Amino acid sequence: MKINRPRSKQPIPEDAEVVFKGVIFEVYQWKQRMYDGTERVFEKVKRPDTVVVFPVLDDGRIVLVEEEQPGKELSIGGAGGRVNEGEDVLEAVKRELMEETGYEAERFVLWSAEHPASKIDWVVYTFVAKGLRKSEEPEHDGGEKISLRNVTLDEFLELGTRGKFSEKDLTMKMTKARFEPGTRSEIEELFDPAS
Repeated sequence: MKINRPRSKQPIPEDAEVVFKGVIFEVYQWKQRMYDGTERVFEKVKRPDTVVVFPVLDDGRIVLVEEEQPGKELSIGGAGGRVNEGEDVLEAVKRELMEETGYEAERFVLWSAEHPASKIDWVVYTFVAKGLRKSEEPEHDGGEKISLRNVTLDEFLELGTRGKFSEKDLTMKMTKARFEPGTRSEIEELFDPAS
């Protein structure tokens, strides 16, 4: 499966300079000519892309991750994390699925690939995983407390419209699926373990 990275609506120019390089974030700056002929310094943050995956069991229930990390409130959502340097998106989603849930999947369906913020060069790839097989016990890193929760599609859509759901960029899609029959049928097909 070839997965193309969506283009940013404000790409970082090739002549931009890195003015800060942290563990996760880099800050780029460049001079931008304005409409009146003057120049201003623009800047943009860059960080590694992220993968999120919603595994679907053969009975149609969706496996969600309830997660706590130091300094953050409890959240619920898909399994996921950063794409490591040199790793492609599909490798990352397979790794995160295994690390956080202990499952392997036969199929991955790309649900969305979006830049969630205009001033950050960062893409979140969201997948649905099907044909699950429990392979081993999850291997959580020392900075996360994770428990798994299996929910129906209706429960999933309801959770997606509440405050503690971690994938805020999906909230509108999930709200539409709860109230628009056409959108609901698209989501039902997406999460159908047999399709």
